[in-house]
Amino acid sequence: MSERAAPFFCPYCGDEDLRPNEQGHGAWECAACSRAFQLKFLGLLAPGNPNNTTGREGI
Repeated sequence: MSERAAPFFCPYCGDEDLRPNEQGHGAWECAACSRAFQLKFLGLLAPGNPNNTTGREGI
């Protein structure tokens, strides 16, 4: 992957007016709600592994 992935909308208010934040890689700020947040790629999940529930809650 050669480009940095960008979020399409703010996870807090849903607005699309996002700009990179000066805090570093993966940091974004929303002009609509004045919040800053950071995105981080954790890795790929192994397919078919029922014990791999990192970050998921049971339904």
